[in-house]
Formats: sequence, C-alpha cells, structure tokens
Amino acid sequence: MTETMRIPRFYESQPLTEGSETDLSDNVVQHVSRALRMRPGDPLILFNGDGLEYSAELTAIAKRNATVRITSSAQPRRVSPLNVTIGQAVSRGERMDYAVQKATELGMNQLVPLFTERCEVRLNNERQDKRRQHWQQVAISACEQSLRCDLPEISEPRSLNDWIDTVEADLKLVLHHHTEQPLGGFEKPASVALLIGPEGGLSETEVQLALSKGFKPVAFGPRVFRTETAPVAALSVLQYLWGDLG
Repeated sequence: MTETMRIPRFYESQPLTEGSETDLSDNVVQHVSRALRMRPGDPLILFNGDGLEYSAELTAIAKRNATVRITSSAQPRRVSPLNVTIGQAVSRGERMDYAVQKATELGMNQLVPLFTERCEVRLNNERQDKRRQHWQQVAISACEQSLRCDLPEISEPRSLNDWIDTVEADLKLVLHHHTEQPLGGFEKPASVALLIGPEGGLSETEVQLALSKGFKPVAFGPRVFRTETAPVAALSVLQYLWGDLG
C-alpha cells in the first residue's frame, strides 16, 4: 500500500490572498528548490500567522526565486482556547531550542526568555537579539511541522524581576517541586502564566518573590524535571485540563 505524501507546508511572513500570485521568500525558495526539488504544478501550503491556511500551486521556479498561485484558504481549528505564556529561564544551546520547539507544538502563545540568579547563560544585547531571532525560527519550524496556523511570540530576554512585575494572566503558576498543591483545585482559567527555572532551579528568594506577586506554587508529579522537560510536562497537563488535549 502506497503512503500518501504529505503536502509541504511553509511559513511566509507576508500578506496572503486567495487567487493571488505570490513570490516566495528566500528561505522557502531554498526548501522548495534545493531540498525538495519541487516543480511547477506541485501543491504546497502556506501560513503567515493570521490563523488561516492557504493552499497554493507552484507556478514557476528557479534557483533563487519561485512563484505560487494561492488557490484557496481555510481556517482550521487548531488554536487552543487556553492562552499560555511561559517565562523560561535561559538554558544552554539545544536545551533552550528543545523547550521552544516542544512548547510551540503544545500550543503556547508566548515564551519570554528569563535571566535568573542561577542562570548560567549571559548574553550582551547583540547576542540577545540573535538568540531571540534563532528561537523565533525554531518556533516557526515547529509551527510548520505541527500544522499550527498561528505563530507564538518569542519575546526579548528579560530579567525575572521585570517579567514578574508585568505579566498578566487569570492563573499564574511557578513550578516548585516542594509543593503538593493540585491543579484540580483551581477554577478553569482562560489564560495561564507559567514560570520555569533554570538547571539549578529558582532560588528560594525568587520563589518567594513570585508568590508575593500572585503566583501559585505547583508541582507536576513527585519527580524533578530538567528545565527543558518542564514546559513539555506542564503544557501537556494544562492543555488536557483546560485546553484542547482532553
């Protein structure tokens, strides 16, 4: 039995209109031309973060440019009703990439990289901007793979204190493995802010600061997660209880 080939799906950061001819961006052209070796007439799917998905047909292709005709648009129901913002302590290399990728697949809406007391990563302004752009691209790739039509925001890195003072949500949670407070005891929220510490954990001072700003301590089971595993476990439970995994 022959397996049906999945239609390639790409993010395009430009307005898309049904019935129009559109030149693809350089990044997409590289995938279409070099990696996939697509030809005129081949189908593809585009999205730009507006919540719609656009079916298109490749009409012309060369090494450095390609054009498509957008044939139709649809609005799939893939956006979770639960709005989740994650304050994620910055971790090294692939750990942070993994956290961004999996959190995107699980439907988070915004991720704010945080600098905490025990954070081992220090970045100057130039490197912060480059890392943020890299993490945003990781999120884009995760959207392409997971069929998301909306695009989560990867914010500028901030200090933990700054973020705690400004974040707003119906329910604010801090991962704290010394607590036994169950999630089932909270009323169903429309939005959640989730604070996740670095490899060495949040300091007791930081935990107490979060509690003083309205965060509730919560643990997702008796075991201690790695910093990049924590958002995966937490989002899975949150989406099951209040989102679209139930």
